Amino acid sequence: MAQQDEDVIKTTDGQNVPPPKQVGISKKVSDHLANERTFLAWIRTGLATITFGFVVERFGLLLRELGFKGNTTVIPYHLSSFFGVCLTVLGVIMMIVALLGFLHNRRTIDAERFHPSASFPIILTILASLVGVMLAIYLFLTG
Repeated sequence: MAQQDEDVIKTTDGQNVPPPKQVGISKKVSDHLANERTFLAWIRTGLATITFGFVVERFGLLLRELGFKGNTTVIPYHLSSFFGVCLTVLGVIMMIVALLGFLHNRRTIDAERFHPSASFPIILTILASLVGVMLAIYLFLTG
């Protein structure tokens, strides 16, 4: 009888109701949420890179239209379009690889065999550094 009394809760009007059931929360929830936060950070970085590429390309177009850089003797053509497109493509690649990494991490977290990969950050750092060095050389030669 005592066990039966513990399995019900009396309401203020005297009715017996069963206690609320505890919802099972996976121990992996925090891992999945961290994976999602990392994915969203990569998406923001990719969007920022795309935006920066667009700005670089359009700023070069503005300079050409206004004629500020029309008399460059070192480099007779403008590379801002090239760099802008490279940055835009880099941003798109970044977001696609981030999605693939997110899905891979999700599967490995569920399978309890997660091991973080360092290849994407290394390749991204090398590519972004190369674009940055090329932009610096371009600015030095045309400035």
